[in-house]
Amino acid sequence: MAPILVVAGVLSENGKVLVTRRPAGSHLAGLWAFPGGKVEDGEAPEAALVRELREELGIDVRVDRILEVVHHAYPERTVLLLFYAVTRTAGEPRDLEVAAHRWVALADLRNDEFPPADAHLLEKLRGQGDTHPPSK
Repeated sequence: MAPILVVAGVLSENGKVLVTRRPAGSHLAGLWAFPGGKVEDGEAPEAALVRELREELGIDVRVDRILEVVHHAYPERTVLLLFYAVTRTAGEPRDLEVAAHRWVALADLRNDEFPPADAHLLEKLRGQGDTHPPSK
């Protein structure tokens, strides 16, 4: 089975990152995750991420850089997950297509609250302490 291409945004502000709870009835329901979703046919991953964050949270973002690429096989599907650092350009997060959202300090991100595919990125984020690209 071909992997499903999925994008996720790591939005860091004031030393915390934005995470969302997956809604009931969705794959991995109830777990916290970085917001994002599936890339549609013919859609660029960056455009998909902008669309997903607008649909899920009502925010506009700029996609800055790729942080991590993960290939993970769940029992029911395989995903190719692209994690990007993003910067919010407009809007306040609202729970439009997510069960909840919260801002969490990097040190407080717990692997058991997130999908298994996120484990390596969580370790990386806790180790580096910052997801923003260097200022120009």
